[in-house]
Amino acid sequence: MPREIITLQVGQCGNQIGGEFWKQLCLEHGIQPDGLLREMPPASPASSPSSSSPAATGLSPDNFLDDRKDVFFYQSDDEHYIPRALLIDLEPRVVNKLTHQGPYRSLFNEENIFIAQDGGGAGNNWASGFRQGEQHHEQVLDMIDRESDNSDSLEGFVLCHSIAGGTGSGMGSYLLEALNDHFPKKLVQTYSVFPNWDQDTSDVVVQPYNSVLTLKRLTLNADAVVVLDNTALNRIAVDRLKIQNPTVDQLNSLVATIMAASTTTLRYPGYMNNDLIGLLASLIPTPRCHFLMTGYTPLTIADYYQNPIPTADGSVSPMSYQPTSKSSSVRKTTVLDVMRRLCQPDNIMVSADTRKPSSCYISMLNIIQGNDVEPTQIHKALQRMRERQTVRFIPWGPASIQVALARKSPFVSSTNKVSGFMLANHTSMAELFDRLLNQYDKIRRRNAFLDNYRREPMFQENLDEFDSARETVQCLVDEYRACERVDYVDYDYDSSATGGGNPIEVGTQ
Repeated sequence: MPREIITLQVGQCGNQIGGEFWKQLCLEHGIQPDGLLREMPPASPASSPSSSSPAATGLSPDNFLDDRKDVFFYQSDDEHYIPRALLIDLEPRVVNKLTHQGPYRSLFNEENIFIAQDGGGAGNNWASGFRQGEQHHEQVLDMIDRESDNSDSLEGFVLCHSIAGGTGSGMGSYLLEALNDHFPKKLVQTYSVFPNWDQDTSDVVVQPYNSVLTLKRLTLNADAVVVLDNTALNRIAVDRLKIQNPTVDQLNSLVATIMAASTTTLRYPGYMNNDLIGLLASLIPTPRCHFLMTGYTPLTIADYYQNPIPTADGSVSPMSYQPTSKSSSVRKTTVLDVMRRLCQPDNIMVSADTRKPSSCYISMLNIIQGNDVEPTQIHKALQRMRERQTVRFIPWGPASIQVALARKSPFVSSTNKVSGFMLANHTSMAELFDRLLNQYDKIRRRNAFLDNYRREPMFQENLDEFDSARETVQCLVDEYRACERVDYVDYDYDSSATGGGNPIEVGTQ
């Protein structure tokens, strides 16, 4: 029985990365932009029959594809596949682009699109997004209820959003709280885009305020947060993929690759990690330490963003591209090579230093994709990594490296035999949150840019919510730092909550 997952795309960033995610899923499952299935591609004669290949199982290629489309799609009466997705925004531009332009415009269910009637957006103000989330509470929850009733065995929700803007952070925060109240037993996982920390490149001056307020909800109301760091994504595009000025579409293509890879074992099931709870349970030792970093190798950007041929309406899609041989550097890939590269900072999509002497991995899951990978190769790779002590783990628990084998989609051709995805819980996350708190303190100390927040109901009487959010994030930093010590099992949450962090002196305005 499939364990269905409903995706909520909130705000401009959430809908942009969500749109790329569905393109990638359609490609991998052979679903055309109109929702109909493609014909099964012929089996490659060059591949040797492995234990899971059609030749070894006696199945013909036509009936071999064993995937779970039902986890993320459902089939309509006319046999079109429709994403289990809600497109939510307070201004219409991005959602209209997804649903009225390009080849995928008829993919989504029109009843699952919510755009605020005034269409004014949240103006990069977390409090405005949160207030408008409350205003449209019934309409959005009715849409979520309808989708959940359409599922046989709903496992949880995935939220795509940014933490720095207004709608994704504010309305996304409200939806996190609402999902916790409305569906207390369902998992909530988020793909949260963290902003550029460089003041020269950041385009939202109040992003520290919005980020801290959102992080409080991500800490208290989400079960797992996959951190997508814009700073690291830009670095990878420039340094690894040699793109001088990466576009938003190119960065979103990287994000879509990560999101699709993280759900591979749910969509192409094997013996382990077949559902979301199985995927996340071993990665998260305590409730608050649930912020996960990702890595992927070999890194490529989809061909249609390397050498695009726009369609008549100017959009770029997988159905309208001219393949180019320069889209990736082809090299011999082995399981050991992939697993070793996944631990290298160059391939990790968070701008935190994982090589610090004090930092360590709490847990790690590697998903190895390849149709001809044998379990013995994985055992040898793990043994070699242990011998060389490639990865440093927490001193108070076992070295938790899990490896899951996943098949590659027959609809997507790849120049590499083996690719790998890493989902890891690492104590260097504290560095990311610390950097955010430093930026927050700089502007909060002067009470800068607070007028727009004071106009909203939550902040009309006082600014206590800012202090509460900062304290929650500081406790999170303290706990991740405590994970590096042997005595973490005796960690006192209460003393951290009361004494965490240095209080800042706030000026008067």
